[in-house]
Amino acid sequence: MAVETTVAELLDRFGRTYAEEAGIMLRDKPSPLYRLLVLTVLCSVRISADTATAAARELSAAGLRTPRAMVDARRGTLVAALGRAHYVRYDESTATALGTGAELLLDRWHGDLRRLREEAGGESGRIGELLREFPRIGPVGAGIFRREAQAVWPSLRPYFDERVLAEARTLGLPTSPAGLAELVAAQDVARWAAALTRASLAHVGAP
Repeated sequence: MAVETTVAELLDRFGRTYAEEAGIMLRDKPSPLYRLLVLTVLCSVRISADTATAAARELSAAGLRTPRAMVDARRGTLVAALGRAHYVRYDESTATALGTGAELLLDRWHGDLRRLREEAGGESGRIGELLREFPRIGPVGAGIFRREAQAVWPSLRPYFDERVLAEARTLGLPTSPAGLAELVAAQDVARWAAALTRASLAHVGAP
């Protein structure tokens, strides 16, 4: 199968970012970036992506779209929203992590993740290090955020994690971030990374 055909088919079948699935219209603005951070926290435990994105939608519907709203919310509001998405195994610990993380974002970066990016000089590795200061976000979570945020933070491009690079190898695609990025338009790199991530999770690949 030609590389162009493989890319087109993967984008058609899997080319939806997790932010889109969570109802986040990602822009380089404080609220959508914070909602992406919340989604990252939700994805950073052993739980399905469907459940995590559903929980992100419920938290947003409950009005918890900014760190100030998260800090000011009653704990029961957080737990109830998570419960509606069946995010129940980790609901209490997640409520704690979200509240503590919101306080950190307000205290250190005045509620604006663009300030975190500025502190990191826009450098991907440093952004990842700073993200790991939020409760529950480890190396995988920092990767999830950067993979999605590259849609609006060009300095992160191209970001493809080891899972994606392994899937690319299976599919006979370039195995370097630069090589993979060259297969799509710059504005589609985040969708392309998401498509390869979803393909990997679905065990799509060459026999």
